[in-house]
Amino acid sequence: MPESTAFLPSDVRLLLRLEGLVVFALSTALYARTGTHGIGLFLGLFLLPDLSMLGYLGGPRAGALVYNAAHTYLLPALLGAAAWFWLGTFWLAVALIWTAHIGFDRLLGYGLKFPAAFQLTHLGAVGRARRGQPALEPGENSKLMDDR
Repeated sequence: MPESTAFLPSDVRLLLRLEGLVVFALSTALYARTGTHGIGLFLGLFLLPDLSMLGYLGGPRAGALVYNAAHTYLLPALLGAAAWFWLGTFWLAVALIWTAHIGFDRLLGYGLKFPAAFQLTHLGAVGRARRGQPALEPGENSKLMDDR
């Protein structure tokens, strides 16, 4: 239930954000340690997972599904494993950049999205919803809360 995330204890939220910091720092350090693809590739691809927000053009349910697929560690971990064994250093670099992006998002408090609204995440509310303002315009609640 999305509303329950607003009640995450602050120490839990802090742990999850620190976890994001560690993932971001380690992924960035490992990328730098490989030293074969440079800062240009890192900067060029760092925000690429955020293109998954375009999934919201298909509605909140589709948007949350696409966004969450691009913002879980599952796909970059699988890509990293495939790169390690078969695909090579370029794809390993892409996996590290992707993982760094997710860690950075977690550090900033952006989590996986609920279909109810973009501002409702597994780390709590973000944006207007966090500041106590309505996450949605009046009248939008009923259509977005229906995640069937």
